[in-house]
Amino acid sequence: MKQQKTQDKTKEGSSTTTMSRLSNEEAVNALVEEFIGRTGARGEVTQVKAQILDGRNKGKSMRRNVKGPVRVGDLLTIRETEIEARRIKGNIGARSS
Repeated sequence: MKQQKTQDKTKEGSSTTTMSRLSNEEAVNALVEEFIGRTGARGEVTQVKAQILDGRNKGKSMRRNVKGPVRVGDLLTIRETEIEARRIKGNIGARSS
């Protein structure tokens, strides 16, 4: 019985090492460049385009979901810069290029 529990814990540990690798980096600042739209079940989340100001991905522009009031020009503190938010469905033509 003890041997089975040990094997289960080693399997869990491999997935947590990936997450701890991402979370070991310090939080970085990002500047809100563009308002993309509202998302969430009740529209409580705002999707924005933000440019990373510090860290390994400095200068990268990425899509992020923000809960709470936000507007263009605000600074966000982001824990990780590897994962980008999914594109909002049905928001075709919102960005003019």
